[in-house]
Amino acid sequence: MELPWLGRHCSERTCRQLDFLPLKCDACGEVFCKDHIRYDGHSCSSAYKKNVQVPVCPLCNAPVPVQKGEVPDIVVGAHMDKDCKYNPAQQKIFTNKCLKPGCKRKEMMKVVCEQCGGNFCIKHRHPLDHDCKASSRPISKAG
Repeated sequence: MELPWLGRHCSERTCRQLDFLPLKCDACGEVFCKDHIRYDGHSCSSAYKKNVQVPVCPLCNAPVPVQKGEVPDIVVGAHMDKDCKYNPAQQKIFTNKCLKPGCKRKEMMKVVCEQCGGNFCIKHRHPLDHDCKASSRPISKAG
């Protein structure tokens, strides 16, 4: 053996493989091979210090705190039943306001004028209907 100091043995009792690129667990500090570096791969007793996940409510996108030992799915479900601020009636669908002065209509999707680039309602979408400022110059399309 030319370089006997290279490599370390995996700290997993069932493995003990000599690894020339050993990895150090950031939770417990022991050295493992690539197969046992994951917290669950070596039953890390310090995983709770590092392996912290905060689930997010799928309805209101708020983080839901989970205490140690609680099941995230149950906590998120309880949040959705009690504390969730999501209200489908408050969801605004029609958010694209017409730029024509005096028009208060809103559309679900943007209706953009090809000439001036403004956003208008269906009624004012044509350049002549919204007094388009760019309508006096012809559209040149390079092809």
